[in-house]
Amino acid sequence: MGTYRALDRSDQLKSIADPHRLALLRRLMAGRATITQLGAAFGKHPAWIRYHVKTLEAAGLVELVETKTTGNYTEKFYQANASAFSLQMLVTPEFGDRSSLVVVGSHDFAVEMLADNVNSHHKIVIVPVAVGSLDGLIALRQGLADAAGCHLLDADSSEYNVPYIRHIFPDRSITVITLSHREQGLIVPSGNPRDIRGIEDIASGIRFINRNPGSGTRVWLDRELARQKIPVDAIAGFDETALTHTDVAVRVATGGADVGLGIRAAADRLGLAFVPLFQERYDLAVPTARLSDPMVQELIEPLTSAGFCKNLSKVPGYDTRHTGDLERVAG
Repeated sequence: MGTYRALDRSDQLKSIADPHRLALLRRLMAGRATITQLGAAFGKHPAWIRYHVKTLEAAGLVELVETKTTGNYTEKFYQANASAFSLQMLVTPEFGDRSSLVVVGSHDFAVEMLADNVNSHHKIVIVPVAVGSLDGLIALRQGLADAAGCHLLDADSSEYNVPYIRHIFPDRSITVITLSHREQGLIVPSGNPRDIRGIEDIASGIRFINRNPGSGTRVWLDRELARQKIPVDAIAGFDETALTHTDVAVRVATGGADVGLGIRAAADRLGLAFVPLFQERYDLAVPTARLSDPMVQELIEPLTSAGFCKNLSKVPGYDTRHTGDLERVAG
């Protein structure tokens, strides 16, 4: 089994942005070679080859694996230090003298409120990035995020988030911090003109707007459709997706869809009707080793503030009774 490395440094990405160096790296991933051998294979002067190989070596992608000396002649063999590489880098805003902390995961109004609170009262800037719950946890695993926001229900245990975190982080301790409970349901036009009452109604020929794969909302929907034995090809618009709850509400409000699955707060903001289906727990996942980090402390400090919780509880569909609760998930 070959080795795998994730490239997450700017100098590494820059080194393989040159197509010639990328070709050399791929050749050295297949097996070791000398500068002379590479020159013959690529039809280039050894000095040209040496420059690019040394650039790859400086970036930590290639290493000298053997030196052979025969008489007065020395051969140096180079080889890539992995059999596969992936590119992983998140580019975040530059705020001058203020450091940024990236929260990647499911779209949530409470995360946006938390970011506004921290950004206006603290020395750091919270950057929320909406990609979906699963992708948020994966980004945290890959070191692309400082915290992940998720609301993933495990069908076997009926528990939110923790089973997924145990699976994705078997070797690391993660602390789960409850941000809020929130209400999910069907977002429909004002007055609910099609009299939509439940998930079974979205397969009745009306236009549906879905959420992106990997989002907690989509994970719940896929499982519920399977439980009710509703085929996805019976749902008009099943393959049309929106990245956020706000996007779902906008699609319904502008007539692009008759119904979508999302949180009550998104429907309320645009004056839409809402059919409640379930309440879920939304958590922030943070590496336990970083809990003492001052930046992380600034992130979670408002969750113990009565003022923040009071303001969040005013958002339709949000319940803050367990906001700030912590649970350590051992790896």
